[in-house]
Amino acid sequence: MIGSQDEALKLRLKKMIIEECEKDEFAADDISDDVLLFSPESGLDLDSVDALQLSMSLQAQFNVRLTDPKEFRRVVTTINGLADYLQAE
Repeated sequence: MIGSQDEALKLRLKKMIIEECEKDEFAADDISDDVLLFSPESGLDLDSVDALQLSMSLQAQFNVRLTDPKEFRRVVTTINGLADYLQAE
């Protein structure tokens, strides 16, 4: 199955972002699967500290190391993109 078709995985990723980035004012349904996470359109207002938190959480929860900032920006674009990457790993 392609990660972007795995609704449970996408929900897990959204909840991880909300928890790790302390965005408690958001619900998982508020995060679109296709919006760029680190863009103003997402409404999440994520920054470099959030990126670090997400990187550490991805390592802890999915055993995926994204220590290179360029690779992180390539992988963590949208929920669908991240889900596809995790499914392929």
